[in-house]
Amino acid sequence: MLTIDYDLIGIKDGERVLDVGCGEGRHSWEACKRNDCLVCALDIEEVDLKKAHYALYLMEQQGETKGKWLLLKGDVTSLPFKDASFDKIICSEVLEHVPDDIQGIRDLVRVLKDDGTLAVSVPSYLPETICWKLCRMYHDRPGGHIRIYKSSEIISKLQQNNLAIYAVRRKHALHSFYWISRCLFGVNNEKAIIPSLYYKFLVWDINNERLPVRLLDSFLNNFFSKSLVLYARKAQNPDHNL
Repeated sequence: MLTIDYDLIGIKDGERVLDVGCGEGRHSWEACKRNDCLVCALDIEEVDLKKAHYALYLMEQQGETKGKWLLLKGDVTSLPFKDASFDKIICSEVLEHVPDDIQGIRDLVRVLKDDGTLAVSVPSYLPETICWKLCRMYHDRPGGHIRIYKSSEIISKLQQNNLAIYAVRRKHALHSFYWISRCLFGVNNEKAIIPSLYYKFLVWDINNERLPVRLLDSFLNNFFSKSLVLYARKAQNPDHNL
């Protein structure tokens, strides 16, 4: 399941791409499939990096990749790269975990080239608030979410760090209901019947992409999206931010 729209971020052949908080590598896989670029997948969790490495290696062996890739353990607040190292940066569902999110944004901007593009996604305010109220364990655990962003807040934080936002999207409304059901029946109880059945439906939807379901998800995204996605460039004139 991709949160970032690759047509909007516009990765080109020969570019350097940083996938911060890559998890198991879903966005890195797609970048390597689409373009002859160099993808650096970075995460703080070694287990996730091992899973991402396995998936990327398997894709490469099967001839499914155009780009080159490497994996690195690191922290978004202290990225191990020189200034202006990357043409494109993806930071999907990361900042809500980070105690000093402002420093994280600053370091993302630091390693982004002057003409580069940054795509950031965070959980949307309404479903995230519902999940927090339903289940303390949803957020109060190691590595859990430590803040809920209002759209105006995350937009302001990006703009204050010399980023000009050029597109805003809302994604994955149907996944909001999955996490609400998890919170209702126990966020750690993956065998609960209703969340389990709904999860199977989501997997079926990802694999089949039937038009009626896609239209329903698109409609619900207007007011109950799971993720808010922002696309930005380094601002040549910050006063022109949206």
